[in-house]
Amino acid sequence: MQIRVARHAGVCYGVERALELAEEAVGSGKVVRTLGPLIHNPQAVAALKGRGVEVAGCLDEADDGTLVIRSHGVDPAIIETARAKGLDVVDATCPFVSKAHDAARELKAGGYAVVIVGEADHPEVEGINAHAGGDAIIVQTPEELPERFSNRRIGIVVQTTQSADRLAAVVQAILPRVTELRVFNTICSATAKRQLSAEELASEVDAMVVVGGHNSGNTTRLAEICARVNPRTHHVETSDELDPAWFEGAMVVGVTAGASTPDAQMAGVIAAIEALG
Repeated sequence: MQIRVARHAGVCYGVERALELAEEAVGSGKVVRTLGPLIHNPQAVAALKGRGVEVAGCLDEADDGTLVIRSHGVDPAIIETARAKGLDVVDATCPFVSKAHDAARELKAGGYAVVIVGEADHPEVEGINAHAGGDAIIVQTPEELPERFSNRRIGIVVQTTQSADRLAAVVQAILPRVTELRVFNTICSATAKRQLSAEELASEVDAMVVVGGHNSGNTTRLAEICARVNPRTHHVETSDELDPAWFEGAMVVGVTAGASTPDAQMAGVIAAIEALG
């Protein structure tokens, strides 16, 4: 059984940066907490906990030491409050997410009604919405759009891990209904590359495995994209979830991983698949 790995797969710059900043904070000797899971990868978060990095569910759970802002970003008011409490704040917001924040603020300041293409309950989208004034319209599909817009000038910003197809569908649905539409394509390049290479590989192999947190939006979308072209697509976090039955009769197996999946985690799954062959 041959294993092929997608050209673009695994941990991205923003996640690497966040992990490095958290590790540096540990070296300060102070109590270190992240505000929510640093990244959407349970194994990486558990490894950080082993280094002494705790997860604070809210600011009330962080009274001293260093607070690391997760890669997904937060409402800027949270950072202000944390600093006012005397916490040392390390902002590990992904630079691509910061660009989405900037775009949302610019649209709001320009008088546009802001539409965010993304998951309403995702922490990244919550942060983008805060930068847009807190009253953005949040949708993933055209069907979720309101029947009428109170403002005929619409500005769109998109969650960095969404797919280009979803963004395009919303744009096409809004365009005939407004007098002005401004679009910031804030899908990060790492996400776009991973989605394209995963789809290409999935169409060329007998079975496909996508590695990453089940709570990871970007990994879940990789699995969705792969499943559209290859029904034998499976999303796992670790090698323990692999089922030998998935690979019966498979000559070539493709592997990709989400942008929040450390290389060692992907390597472990690849080694386990090899052992099955």
